[in-house]
Amino acid sequence: MKEYDILKQFDIAGEPAACKQLTCGNINRTFRIDLRQADGSITRCILQNVNVNVFKKPYELMQNICGVCAHLKEKVAAAGGDPLRETMTFADTADHTHLYLDEEGFYWRVYTFIEANSYQSADKPGLFYKAAKAFGKFQRQLADYPAETLYETIPGFHNTVSRFAAFQQAIADCKLPERLKEASAEIDAILSRESLAHVAVDAIADGSMPLRVTHNDTKLNNILMDPETDEGLCVIDLDTVMPGSVLYDFGDAIRFGASTAAEDEPDVSKIALDLDKFAEFAEGFLAGTDGALTEKELSLLPEGAMLLTYEQAMRFLTDYLNGDTYFKINYPEHNIVRTRAQLALLFDMEAKRDGMHEIINKQK
Repeated sequence: MKEYDILKQFDIAGEPAACKQLTCGNINRTFRIDLRQADGSITRCILQNVNVNVFKKPYELMQNICGVCAHLKEKVAAAGGDPLRETMTFADTADHTHLYLDEEGFYWRVYTFIEANSYQSADKPGLFYKAAKAFGKFQRQLADYPAETLYETIPGFHNTVSRFAAFQQAIADCKLPERLKEASAEIDAILSRESLAHVAVDAIADGSMPLRVTHNDTKLNNILMDPETDEGLCVIDLDTVMPGSVLYDFGDAIRFGASTAAEDEPDVSKIALDLDKFAEFAEGFLAGTDGALTEKELSLLPEGAMLLTYEQAMRFLTDYLNGDTYFKINYPEHNIVRTRAQLALLFDMEAKRDGMHEIINKQK
C-alpha cells in the first residue's frame, strides 16, 4: 500500500496494521493509520497529503506550524499539562523538515493521533462556551510568540483592504453584465461599507492594535474535546496559522457559530445574529484569553464579527462577478445566495451592535 510506503519515510514507531481515509476535511487528503507496537498494542497516527494548490509553500507552512507547536508545548508543560495530548506532534523526516516529497510530487506529513471528540455543531449545551475558551487559551498561550516571524501561508487572507480592491476590480472587469445587474443592491451594500474593511488592517498598521498569531479557521470542529468533560483539549488544523488580528479569530467564530442559519441559506428571513450565542462565545473566549487582550481589542470585538461577515460577503460576491472561479458551487446562483445570506447577517449585526458591546463590556 502506497500510504504504508510513505509512512516509512518518517520517524514513527510501529508497523502499519490498518488504514482509513478520513473525509471530514475539505483541503488536504487525510488518512488515519493504526500502528502495531512491539508489545502488541495499537497506536494511531495521521498521514496527510498537503494541498499545494492552496498552500503553495509547504516548507514555510511547516515552519509556522512546528514553531507554534513548540511554543505551545512549552506553555502546556509549564502549566503542568500533557504536551503530547494538548498540542499537535509531528513526526520527523530524514531532513528534519517534517515533510516528505514523493516521486509523484506530493508532499506528506505525519502527526500523532489524539483520542478525543470532535463536534460539527454546538447543539450540546455549553459546548460553544468551551470551544470559545479553547480558542481564547490558544491566543493567550501565543501572546508572546513573535507573530512577525510567521509566514503568510495564504497571502492577504484577511487583508480586507486588499479584498476590497479585488472586489472593485471584479466589478470593473466583469464580463457578465446580467450578474452585475442582478447583484446591484449587494454591490452597493458592500461599496458603502468600505470603512469597515479598514478596521483591523489600519489599527495593526498604525500600531494601535498588536499583531498576533491567529488561527484563521475558528470552527468548532478544529478543537479536539476531552471525551469525559468536553473541555477543549487541543486546537488543530494549524495550516492557516498566520500573523493577524484577534478580531479575525473572534469574528469568524461568531459569523459561523452565532448565526441562526447556514451561510448559504436562501431565505434571508431565517438569518440573524443569536445574541445568546454571541454572549456564550464572548464569555468563553475572554475566560480563555484571561487578560491577554488590550483594551482596544476588547472594544472592537463586535466590529470583528461584522468585519469577517462583511469580508465573506465580499469574497462570495467577488467570485460571483468573476464567474465562480474560486468557491465550489452547487448551482449557478450559489455565490449570490451566499452573498445575500452574509449581508443579511451583517445587517442584523449592525442593528445589534449596541447589544454586542454591552455583552463585551459586562465580560471585561
